[in-house]
Amino acid sequence: MRSEPRPYIGNLGDVPVEAWEGIVTWQTLLSADRTPTAGLTVGVAEVPVGGTIDGAHHHHAHHEVYFFLSGSGRVHVDDGWHEVTAGSVVFLPGGTTHCVENHGSAPMRLLYVLTADSFDEVDYVFPHKESADS
Repeated sequence: MRSEPRPYIGNLGDVPVEAWEGIVTWQTLLSADRTPTAGLTVGVAEVPVGGTIDGAHHHHAHHEVYFFLSGSGRVHVDDGWHEVTAGSVVFLPGGTTHCVENHGSAPMRLLYVLTADSFDEVDYVFPHKESADS
């Protein structure tokens, strides 16, 4: 059982880097399985230049927000591709299939926020992979 949430102050430099190799790296700043927090999972992700891959489109039950810190590219949501740059914000309701592509000349960095207590609660579904496995 997790303890009650309490105020927490952390630093990106103290958080390990995780990765889906060749697609994205990320550092999770707030997640109830790692920090004394609840209700949100927050982190920073980086998509390398040219980064994306067929099959990276995914969805999950939790709402998600992307706030783009640097770089440029596009985000695919259910209705198609949308250009994004530093300062762009994207709200993804739970169940929305989405993917990010970096077509800029520098790594794309974004803040992500999920409406989940912890990252381990987020069940990523990759529709392209499921249809390929069928």
